[in-house]
Amino acid sequence: QVQLVESGGGLVQAGGSLRLSCAASGRTVYTMGWFRQAPGQEREFVAAITSRGVSTHYADSVKGRFNISRDNAKNTLYLQINSLNPEDTAVYYCAAAGNLRLRWPENSRSDYDYWGQGTQVTVSS
Repeated sequence: QVQLVESGGGLVQAGGSLRLSCAASGRTVYTMGWFRQAPGQEREFVAAITSRGVSTHYADSVKGRFNISRDNAKNTLYLQINSLNPEDTAVYYCAAAGNLRLRWPENSRSDYDYWGQGTQVTVSS
């Protein structure tokens, strides 16, 4: 199995930045992604990156402000989030696919087999 542990969340003022990390352990994973869930909202896709980091994909709402990356030597996924605004307030979840998929982008919750526990990001205005 796979364990995913997020870190790096916190309280930040609007316009600020955070870097989220997700440490993976266990078996090999492939595409990894970030999702977020605001209070009373559905969990939504944020960003995804292929197994070797060659391709990335972003939700329109974060394009240009968020950057997803991974360091496979460290089994760690990152999300650099810049120009934060209050609408970015949510619990951010790391996700990993346990198999290669035949479609891209993998921006659906059903594309992922493993999930972390989430890290809270709160943006004050």
